[in-house]
Amino acid sequence: MLEATVTIPDETISRVSLNDASTELLRKLWIQYGPLMFHQSGGCCDGSSPMCYPAGDFLTSDNDVRLGTFDIGPNADGSPMPIDFWMSREQFAYWSHTHLTVDVVKGRGSGFSVEAPEGVRFMIRSRLMDSATPFV
Repeated sequence: MLEATVTIPDETISRVSLNDASTELLRKLWIQYGPLMFHQSGGCCDGSSPMCYPAGDFLTSDNDVRLGTFDIGPNADGSPMPIDFWMSREQFAYWSHTHLTVDVVKGRGSGFSVEAPEGVRFMIRSRLMDSATPFV
């Protein structure tokens, strides 16, 4: 598991992680698309699947919370490969008590997420946060 760095003020425990399969796929996608980002909405259809976009293709705002940043690097040139994980503030209100793990499974998800042409989709697996973690 690769834990994201903590980006929410006053928190000390990561809220989101990548399993090994997701990390491997993201390294491959980074080579194809360049820097990446995740956004988890609360919408319909694939709303429970995080969408992976080229960094900056999905515009975030004050209505979004950055849960953490992964570094899946180093890149071929030795540079870091950061990936921010964002969630809509409304969805975060529902999921504030959970730790999220990004998994990858066979099957097609949204055509907007960069993994779709690979015949796989990212999926969230969740568990309750440790009691030592602050609830927002």
